[in-house]
Amino acid sequence: MKLTTKGRYAVMALADLARFNNINPVSLRDISLRQGISLDYLEQIFSKLRKKEIVQSIRGTQGGYILNKKAKEIKLINIFEAVDEKIKTVQCKKESKKGCNGKPTKCLTHDLWDELENHITYFFEQKSLEDLIKDNLTRRV
Repeated sequence: MKLTTKGRYAVMALADLARFNNINPVSLRDISLRQGISLDYLEQIFSKLRKKEIVQSIRGTQGGYILNKKAKEIKLINIFEAVDEKIKTVQCKKESKKGCNGKPTKCLTHDLWDELENHITYFFEQKSLEDLIKDNLTRRV
């Protein structure tokens, strides 16, 4: 399984936002500078996050973005889904009777990869933005 930069950057940017969200809205320019992510790319990501109501934009000179919910309520899986990131360990569709290799049956290891995908999805369903921030602060102490 490989996460694209879109999914990884969305999580990085939202973790940054959650960390600085308490005081004022956070500008994408600030996130871009701190995280080393292109401002144009962040704008595309945040457009999707705003449509899925994970973030809210605030206009004006002191404007920027804020989280729409508390950091502990935003699970990583919600972020991936908002930016259309798929967690897949196999190329075929789960409900398909055909295998990924184009053969009429699934390969011998198909169920193994399917089970791994379930574990990964469960992990991302359990982890929140707040967990990321707390884990990061703990490591720095």
